[in-house]
Amino acid sequence: MKYSKYSAVIVGSGISGLFCALKLAHQINMPDGILVVTKSNFGESNSKYAQGGIVGVMEINESDSVDLHVKDTLKAGAGLSEEEITRFISENSDEVINELIDYGVDFDRDENGNLLYTLEGAHSVRRILHAGGDATGSVIEKTLCKLVKSNPNIDILEDTIVVELLMDSDSECKGAIIYNDDTKEYETIYSSAIVLATGGIGQLYKYTTNPKVATGDGIELAYQAGAILQDLEFVQFHPTALVIDGAENRFLISESVRGEGAVLLDCYNKEFMSEYHELKELAPRDIVTRAIYDRMDKTGSDRVYLDATIIPSEKAQKRFPTIMKVCNKYNIDITKDYIPVAPAAHYYMGGIKAGVDGRTSVRGLFAIGECSSTGLHGANRLASNSLLECVVCAYELANYLSFTSLIPPSKIDENIMSTIEKYTKPLSDESFDISSLKSRLKDIMWNYAGILRDEDKLLKGLDEIYKLKSEFRRDTKCLNKDEYELRNMLCVSQLIIKSALKRQESRGAHYRTDFKNINNKGLHNCVIKCEGEPSFVK
Repeated sequence: MKYSKYSAVIVGSGISGLFCALKLAHQINMPDGILVVTKSNFGESNSKYAQGGIVGVMEINESDSVDLHVKDTLKAGAGLSEEEITRFISENSDEVINELIDYGVDFDRDENGNLLYTLEGAHSVRRILHAGGDATGSVIEKTLCKLVKSNPNIDILEDTIVVELLMDSDSECKGAIIYNDDTKEYETIYSSAIVLATGGIGQLYKYTTNPKVATGDGIELAYQAGAILQDLEFVQFHPTALVIDGAENRFLISESVRGEGAVLLDCYNKEFMSEYHELKELAPRDIVTRAIYDRMDKTGSDRVYLDATIIPSEKAQKRFPTIMKVCNKYNIDITKDYIPVAPAAHYYMGGIKAGVDGRTSVRGLFAIGECSSTGLHGANRLASNSLLECVVCAYELANYLSFTSLIPPSKIDENIMSTIEKYTKPLSDESFDISSLKSRLKDIMWNYAGILRDEDKLLKGLDEIYKLKSEFRRDTKCLNKDEYELRNMLCVSQLIIKSALKRQESRGAHYRTDFKNINNKGLHNCVIKCEGEPSFVK
């Protein structure tokens, strides 16, 4: 097996990983350069599909303030967002937004050149910046991709998945084993800084807005390395995803559409959100999602409708060009027709416990972006806080590493050697129908660990996952990328259900029909480590 060394390795090419790579590349203590590893095409990530925008508490926006943003975030987080972390991220939003502008991100502006802000659910004021109308994530991603590709200090590996982290006898992370799905070759990468920026877990569910890459890889890697994971039960289901029969994934219909005045209707063309919350369409996402789910159940329909015809045609075309293009593909004119929508798995509040500087409980291992759990989102992410967290935490991690001696390990102990040896041994040629196994897992998670949960369903889901694991007879080494993804999906799915069983209350995105109320004594995070069971910590 060949090997190489880098000052820092970033796993994932979403906005958090790319922004961190660029910041690190400007540091002076990167003697061995930076490697960005992505298991798909460079730039393919959840970030790319983020439509609505990015929160910016800008000094020039006189109607907004840090205190107001913190208040909105804490309220949406249902008691589990950490105020100190939330305030830090909010206070730094102006600086990182301006940094993105300096990098060339062209946020939408009015005719006088002033930044435009929109409103989204549970925000008390307009503070969401957007680009390309409804293509914010794509605009930021493309800008950062171009800069990373042109930077001589950054190497990029595509179609390459990290399969295991290298842990020494002192439980420090010293690198990773990677597998290239094109060449079918393994490689050992030595580094004293491994940054997981691998995104979310949407592909664990039958219906999701996430691309195919969102299979929880970083969470599985951190778990096997002994890192603390946090609040894995909190999966956010977006209320409005486009329902097209036979579609593999559900295209996101941004919350910004409701922010601009669109109204939800049931299959009888009746407005219903006023029956569920005083904020109606702009209530927190978990409330809107459950309202839609309930209305679908009561009407016996698999969808509701979003009436965006109230938005002036010229404004809709300028503000939502991507949504209009996709809807037109299915003969839906959003200026005249109602949009068929239903909930879908969208964002993960749980993940690898990490500080705002990305540090995890394992030395040498860092986590940023959606795969991390910093304490910002709590039990229910406030809309568009995710991209802000990505860039603020990437910024802070780069600052932290700039004061660290990033010298790859020169001495390799027995623990690391034994890990490497596992991937040099031959593998049985037993074949598995990975597509079928993944599909079954997605059904299990949607049916038993989805929007509405109870003990019986969760236990049934856990039992079904155990059966799948017994059918997929791979221990550590797998045959290809698809098998590694299934391995990771099975691990994370099991952890989500265990954590959901542990939290016997309904809070934010986690709703138990057998424990419908918030347990005020349960204002704690649920954590888990490898080989352990979930437990609550203050």
